Amino acid sequence: MATVKPFRAIRPTEDKAAFVVSRSYQSYSKKELNANLEFNPFSFLHIINPGYKFDKQIAGNKRFSLVRNRYLGFLEDDILKKDMEPGFYLYQMEQDDFSFCGLFCATSVADYRNNVIRKHEDTIKHRETLFANYLKTVKFNAEPVLMTYADNTDLKELLDTEKRKNPSYHFTTTDKVTHKLWVISNDTTTKNIQKQFQKIDKLYIADGHHRSASSEVLSKMYTDEHQSEERPSDYFMSYLIPESEIRIYEFNRLVKDLNGLSKEEFLIALDAHFRIENKGKVLYKPTKKHHFSMYLDGDFYSLYLRKTVYTFTDELSELDTQILYKTILEPILGVTDLRNDKRISYGSGKHNSIRMKNEIDTKNYQVGFSMLPISVSEIKKIANAGLVMPPKTTYIEPKLLSGMAIYEL
Repeated sequence: MATVKPFRAIRPTEDKAAFVVSRSYQSYSKKELNANLEFNPFSFLHIINPGYKFDKQIAGNKRFSLVRNRYLGFLEDDILKKDMEPGFYLYQMEQDDFSFCGLFCATSVADYRNNVIRKHEDTIKHRETLFANYLKTVKFNAEPVLMTYADNTDLKELLDTEKRKNPSYHFTTTDKVTHKLWVISNDTTTKNIQKQFQKIDKLYIADGHHRSASSEVLSKMYTDEHQSEERPSDYFMSYLIPESEIRIYEFNRLVKDLNGLSKEEFLIALDAHFRIENKGKVLYKPTKKHHFSMYLDGDFYSLYLRKTVYTFTDELSELDTQILYKTILEPILGVTDLRNDKRISYGSGKHNSIRMKNEIDTKNYQVGFSMLPISVSEIKKIANAGLVMPPKTTYIEPKLLSGMAIYEL
């Protein structure tokens, strides 16, 4: 069963919430980032980019310490405040074509360690340690792990009741997304929510594998065999959302060259595993699993896997990203390291295929491949089997804002 706990969040004051919250630091262009830092003194970006105050790039432990100082400054200036009572935080994002609603809560490191919280991606040890050291210095967690769970009717009814109340936050950001947050601190309600999650036997990480792993590393740093009480570091902040509400997009693969092959030689090599059909200039996307779209030299091609020459051995071997790697990227194009090879790049999002075409037409890349998105059921199969997906297999929404709720360590 899944253990979730209410916590006393650090949150923006209601009048400043719309100005405080920020997207992931990496999602801003340099121009956009500088504009936010220059014209919005309340932005959470000032906390995670403390060198801006000194007009200097600062890295390492010195940066970590300054992040802590900026955070304390936001508390001293009453931009951020700590809630008096522990609670769950129901958070909804809405736009014309989507709506997500989930729950900020504290999830258990022990559940992660004991495989109640399940993962489908590999992590890099030095990144785990780096982020754990960051958390140990700054003493807060502002970026929740996105997890999903099987839809639960009783839990949905419970949360829908809370949504009928007036939210603590209700604002729209410049990307035209409306944000609402309800604080659930009533003791009876929080206990009922915990009881419902106790009926859920597994939580699945959708986004935030390194944050989860780093939280386990941090917990070990604080481990004291004589300590009987729980520590804040025994938990980490997560945003839990039912399976029916997450959105999964594919990552396209773009490769710089054909590994020394001519176009004709490359197509002949593909013929060993695929039935190939030239679809011409019109934008073409695959329609089913094990079916790929390729863009090469101004034309789209359909690639249908020849199942008589490809063997499915486990859940991983059935993933389209793994099929593409094992039949084309590694043996033909010579891409063996999907994470670090500079010859390969990835595109994601709603207009993925158009961007792929533009990149190849402008000669930045020579060939591109697209496929259908991975499904939730495939993620669960991989996680339940203890396997990991190839890098850049899933692009999952919602993408959560930083600074909406903060968990103190």
